[in-house]
Amino acid sequence: MCGICGLAFSSLVPPSPEAQAQVRRMNARIVHRGPDGEGFHFAPGVGLAMRRLAIIDLQTGDQPIANEDETLWIVFNGEIYNFPQLREDLLRRGHRFRTRTDTETIVHLYEEHGVECLRHLRGMFAFALWDAPRRQLLIARDRLGQKPLYYTVQDGRLYFASELPALLAALPHTPEVSLEALDLYLALQYIPEPLTPYREIYKLPAAHYLLWREGSLATRRYWDYAYTPKWEVPEAELLAELRRRVEEAVRMRLISDVPLGAHLSGGIDSSVVVAVMAEAAEGPVKTFSVGFEEEAFSELAHARVVAERFATDHHEFMLTYGNIPATVETVVAHVGEPLADPSLLPLYHLSRLTREHVTVALNGDGGDEAFAGYARYWLDPWANRYVRLPRWLTQGAVPFAVRHLPDPGNRPVGHSLLNGLKRLAQLPRIDPRASILRWGSYFAPWQREALWKPEHRADLAPRQAEAWLVKYDAALEDGDVLDRTLYTDIHTYLPGDLLVKADRMTMAASLEGRSPFLDHELVAWAARLPNHMKVRGLTGKVALRKAFADVLPPEILRRGKQGFGVPIGAWLRGPLLPWARDLLLGSESPLRVWFRGETVAHLLEAHAAGREDHGKRLWALVTLAVWRQLEVNG
Repeated sequence: MCGICGLAFSSLVPPSPEAQAQVRRMNARIVHRGPDGEGFHFAPGVGLAMRRLAIIDLQTGDQPIANEDETLWIVFNGEIYNFPQLREDLLRRGHRFRTRTDTETIVHLYEEHGVECLRHLRGMFAFALWDAPRRQLLIARDRLGQKPLYYTVQDGRLYFASELPALLAALPHTPEVSLEALDLYLALQYIPEPLTPYREIYKLPAAHYLLWREGSLATRRYWDYAYTPKWEVPEAELLAELRRRVEEAVRMRLISDVPLGAHLSGGIDSSVVVAVMAEAAEGPVKTFSVGFEEEAFSELAHARVVAERFATDHHEFMLTYGNIPATVETVVAHVGEPLADPSLLPLYHLSRLTREHVTVALNGDGGDEAFAGYARYWLDPWANRYVRLPRWLTQGAVPFAVRHLPDPGNRPVGHSLLNGLKRLAQLPRIDPRASILRWGSYFAPWQREALWKPEHRADLAPRQAEAWLVKYDAALEDGDVLDRTLYTDIHTYLPGDLLVKADRMTMAASLEGRSPFLDHELVAWAARLPNHMKVRGLTGKVALRKAFADVLPPEILRRGKQGFGVPIGAWLRGPLLPWARDLLLGSESPLRVWFRGETVAHLLEAHAAGREDHGKRLWALVTLAVWRQLEVNG
C-alpha cells in the first residue's frame, strides 16, 4: 500500500529542477500513505514518485520499479492478490524478476499485453506506468474504486496524485471552486467522480484508465458487469458456490509479510470475514471495534458476540463527543474534499487503534451493495406502490397532515411518526430511480434552492443530483428495479463515499484496508444471483445469511442493517451546538459567501429546539465550512 504522484510533459524534455521540486512537494504531502520509504524516477517526459507502506517483499520491494531494460517504469498503490499466479506464468514466458513484489508483475504483464494487462489484475490498485519507447504514460484505477487518483492539466503538463492536497501542493495555480460540485455534495454528502471541488481537477473514475501521449489525454472504461441472465441452478448449488467464492476472496487477502487483523462491527459482512479468517488462521485473529456511549448507535455488544464465537484477540475503542472538534479538522484535511459521512470520525480513531497492533485490516465493505443489505432495497417497491395512489392522498392529504402535526417535543415516538410522514410527503417529488435520494437525510432540491444565495442559485440545476443518479439507472440495459438500484449504488455511492472514507481514514493511520466483498469476480458473479436470494420480504442479504448460517451466531444472522451510525444529531443538539453555531453563523463563517444566513440559522435553531432532525444536513454544512477554512488558509 502506498501513495503515488508525478507529472508528465507534452514532449520529451528532461524535468527541470523546478519540475522535480514540484514532484517532491507532492510526495511530501502523502508521507502518511507510505511511512516506510520513498522513491523517484525522473526521465525525459516524466517525473514519478511514491511513498511506500511495506506489506510484501520488505527487503527488495522499493519503487519505482522497471522492466529488464528499464524502458518501462511504474509507481503503484494497492495490492494484486493473484500476482503469484501471474508471476509464475510470466516466468514461464521468459521474463526476469528482480523482486518478489506484485508491482513488478504489472510491468512484465504490460510488456505482454499492453493496456489489456488491466484485465488480468485481481485486486485494488492505482498506478502510473511510463512507457518510454511509446512516449506514453498509462494511469489506471481498479474496477470498484478502492484506490484513488486525482489529475489535472496545467500549462501543458499532466499532474496526478493519490490525494487532492498532494496535487494542489504542486500546481502553478489553484483552480476555482466548482459550485456545481458543491451542490451535488449537498444532495449526496459526497462529490461524485469524476468531479472534485475544483474546476479542471478530476478523479479518474473506477474501472478507467488514462493515456497521456505528447500532450494528448484520453480516458477509457475497461470493465463493467451485468445482472442478467440470472443463474438458473438450484439454490443449494448457488449457496455453495457463494460460500466458496467468499472464502476464496478472504483467503487471497491474507497474503502479507506483516501482521494483519480485521475491523469487526458485528454485522453480517464483517462477521463473515472474521469467520473465514478464523478458520484459515493458525492463531487468534486480531479484531477491532468502535462504539458509542449512546447504546442505540453502538454495535459493540454484537461485535463481542462474534469475537467470543471465534475466540479472537479483540480490541475496542469508545468514541465520545469530546473527541470530535479536535478530530474534524484532521479528518477533513486527510479527505482533502468535502465528505459529510459522519462515520469518518469513528473509522479514523478505529484505524489508529488498529495500527498499534497490525499493518493490514480486512473489512466488510461492499457486502451491502453486492448482496442488497440496505433497508431501502426492500422499501423501494412499497414506495413505488404508494406514489401510484391517488394524488389527493400522496400530494394532498399526507403533506397537509405533515404541515399541521403538533410539535412532538422530546417524545421519540412522535419524532418517528413525523419523520415517517415527511418521507411519504416527499416521495412523489423525487425520481424513483434516484433511490438513495428518496431515503437520504441530506438536502432535497427545494432545500438547496432555499440555501444558496440568489446570485449562485441561478447557475445551478436543482435536479442535477437526480439526473446524475438516473444516468446510471439508464445505462443498465437489462434488469429490474433492484438490479438498477444496486448498479447505481456500486457506480456512485460506493466509490464516491464509502471507499473514499475507507481509503483516507485507514491511510491516515498508515494502515492498509482490504475488502474481500469488493473482489470484482465476486461482485460480477453475485450480480446474477436471483433477486429473491438478495431481498425476501423485509430481509436483505438472504443468500449471504444462508450460505454462512452454520458458522455465524444466530443473533447475528437475525440482525437487520444498522450501519456505521454516529449520534451526530444528538451531539449537534447538545455539546457540539455552540461549536457548530459559531462555525456556521459566526462573522468569520466561510459559508457566508455562498449561503443565505437566515436559512442556515433556521436549520440550526429548528434542530436545536427539537422541532426538526437536521443533524446530517448541519453536519454537511459543518464539514463544508471546515474544508473551506483549510482551503482558504492553505
